Parts: sequence; structure tokens; C-alpha cells
Amino acid sequence: MSKRDFYEVLGVNRDASDEEIKKAYRKLAMKYHPDRNPDNAKAEASFKEAKEAYEILSDADKRAAYDRYGHAGVDPQMGGGAGPGGPGMGGFADAFGDIFGDIFGQSRGGSRPGGMYRGADLRYNLEIGLEEAARGTETKIRIPTMEPCSTCKGSGAKPGTSPTTCNTCHGQGQVRMQQGFFSIQQTCPVCHGSGKTITSPCPDCNGAGRIRKQKTLSVKIPAGIDHGDRVRLAGEGEPGQAGGPSGDLFVVVQIRPHPVFQREGTDLHCEMPISFGVAALGGEIEIPTLEGQAKLKIPPETQTGQVFRLRGKGIKALRGGTLGDLLCHVVVETPVKLTETQKELLRQLEQGTRGNDTHSPKAKGFMDKVREFFQS
Repeated sequence: MSKRDFYEVLGVNRDASDEEIKKAYRKLAMKYHPDRNPDNAKAEASFKEAKEAYEILSDADKRAAYDRYGHAGVDPQMGGGAGPGGPGMGGFADAFGDIFGDIFGQSRGGSRPGGMYRGADLRYNLEIGLEEAARGTETKIRIPTMEPCSTCKGSGAKPGTSPTTCNTCHGQGQVRMQQGFFSIQQTCPVCHGSGKTITSPCPDCNGAGRIRKQKTLSVKIPAGIDHGDRVRLAGEGEPGQAGGPSGDLFVVVQIRPHPVFQREGTDLHCEMPISFGVAALGGEIEIPTLEGQAKLKIPPETQTGQVFRLRGKGIKALRGGTLGDLLCHVVVETPVKLTETQKELLRQLEQGTRGNDTHSPKAKGFMDKVREFFQS
């Protein structure tokens, strides 16, 4: 059965932004998640389909390959479609590459002939507060890194000695193997592609040519960043080998829970208790915002659960610059530790309003529904 188009699966246009793709996936994930749909095979299949689509379209490189080659561009069984030979050649190479290593002179895992390797990408989890995420910030982080060994100057050989030419590949870094009628070239298993062997390794780096150290980096966090978003620091990942380029460092933002606000996209939500008297008679209260206090008018006869929206008091969108809103959920608080005088006043109020439907519209509506239920 052929796969559906990934953009169609998420319900977005082909020019959709990363944020639109993320929102579409979140919506589908909440709808079809197996925890919400137990023993529902159809929902589980829809969840897996949406997850696969998001994994491809949320990755810039995979999305580019998909846009160019379709499903063949991201299917490992078809070679990824990004090689110079197109989808067909890539799939053929990958199928044999898992068994024999490098095929037709192509190295796997970021290596190049001569032992040149691109450094690995690294991940750093950075925890920040909601206020920092809303306004943006700049912070410093310390990460481990590999640097050239100062003792051997990166050669890996003991001072006074030098690496020698590999006897297996004769300095080529690659060897050719015959597999039936295929002639397959792969990285030399002795020197691992460097073309050199070290008979007397450096005592400080044990022949690796690199040692582990710590480095400090400055990270700029843009305003409006959300939980799980990444900041890419190009070239700050693991250093390459034998002149290869360094990998990238991805700083993954994690936002601490806030004691007052809950975030939903660019909107903020908070729960605000009000007194029985303010709820009944109306009044003005102060509510917190990220910029300080704001005044909110409470109309008479306000009920628990009513939501008041303060425009532009939310969080600025990461892309687009629009401000979200603050949604204040009102909770009418029942008074406690009353004096006898206060209790007597409440008894008089209760006696004066009991049986009068105009004072309790929700109770009347509820009882009407109960009667309809039993009469049906």
C-alpha cells in the first residue's frame, strides 16, 4: 500500500513553516495518541503515520530530500535519494553498504577518503524560565570538547616518533574487496582510513591525537522560543578528524514550570480566585502579567470558570512577531473561618434567595435537564 503524501498527512501546505508543521502534528498526536484511543488500531495507525510525517518534515535536510525525491528521498530501503546517482543508485549502495562497508568509493558515517571525518553533532539541554523564553536572553554554557593534543601536536604519535605508512592499504586509506562479480572499495580496517599506523602512541592521548577539555559558549535565546525548540550553533559540535569539518551543537530549550502561568503557544493562562462578594456585585481586581500588574474589571454575577481575555499580554511569536493573549480563568472562592455574625448574614441571604430561580439560573437550568431526563 503506497504511503500518503506527508504534507497531506499533517494537513499543511508544502510551503508551511516549521511552527505550522509542529502545531499540525501536535493536534493530530493529541487526537490519535494510543493512550486516548485504547484498543483502536485505526487511531494507532493514524498516530504512527503523523509521527513519521513530522519526523521527516521537521528536519531541514530530510524535508529537502523529500521535497526533491518524494518518499524515495527519505526511505532507507531506497537509499535516501540524495546521492549523485539518484534514488536508484543510493538504494543499491546502501543495501550492500550495511554488509561490506563503503561502496564504490563512498564512505559511510561522514568519513572521506584519507581518514577525513566530519565531527558528530552534539546536543545540550538548556533549562530556562518562562520570562526568559518570552523576552529572549543570552547565556553562557560549558560543554565538553575534544582538542588537538598539545604533546603530540595532534599526530597521535609519541614525541620523537612519527606515524608510518599503513602496510595493509599502502597509505591509500581504502582497500578493494572482490565480492563475486562486484569489486567493492571500503575503509581500511587497520588504519581506519587514515593511511597511517602508530607504533608508539602518545602517552597523553593514547594515540587519538585529541584530548577532552571544557569550553564556554555564548548562546542567544530568541524571544518567543518554546519548550523543545532548538538553537543551532554551527561548527561548535565535535571537531572533525584529519581536517574534516566540525559538527554542530544543538541547544535544546526546556522551560521550567511557572508557578502562576501555563503556556499554550503564544497565549498564557492563569487561574485567579475572586471573593464571593466581587463575583456577585462586580468590582476591579489586579492580576499578574509578565510585565507586572494589570487591572481587570469583573462584571456583576460572574460565575466560576468564566474566562477574561487580556489582548497582547501573552508571548511574542517566534516567527511573525505577533503577541498572544493572557486568559484569566476566574474561580469564585468560598469564604472560610466565618464569625457567627457572618454566618447569620449568609443564612439570611440564603433564605432570601432560596426558591427564586432568577437568583440561580444555572441551578434552574440543571434541574430542568434532570426533569427532562427522567421524563424521557
